[in-house]
Amino acid sequence: MKVVQVYDKPMCCSTGVCGPQVDPALARFAADLDWLKSQGHQVERFNLGQQPQAFIDNPSVHQVLSTEGTESLPLILIDGQIVSRATFPDRLVLAGWTDSAVPVTPSGSCCGGAAASSASSCCSEPKSANPLNVLSCGDTDSKCC
Repeated sequence: MKVVQVYDKPMCCSTGVCGPQVDPALARFAADLDWLKSQGHQVERFNLGQQPQAFIDNPSVHQVLSTEGTESLPLILIDGQIVSRATFPDRLVLAGWTDSAVPVTPSGSCCGGAAASSASSCCSEPKSANPLNVLSCGDTDSKCC
């Protein structure tokens, strides 16, 4: 199993669900990291505002911050090697880096096949039931469906 380390910009939390505005990219990325953990990978996430020593202790991260500044964050390392900077990769990319298989639904979306008729499907959840107002299946901007 791989060790995935994420070095984030200073934030109040890593989920993106704090404050009046939810950043859907952060919420999606947090869910993707939880998925990586469920696949057996070790995931560590560091916040510059709350854990600055972790940025100093890692020579690769410290070097990038010294030369490129905080605009290079988030930095993502797989087994100690920097694989990404300044972007939050999606689940498919994370799966490729960690040799993880991404489950595929019959229709190629999270709402396809039997899931579409399930009462627990994200497709059946009305927007008003989503307390975080995060994009979900059926939303025109959603990558989910």
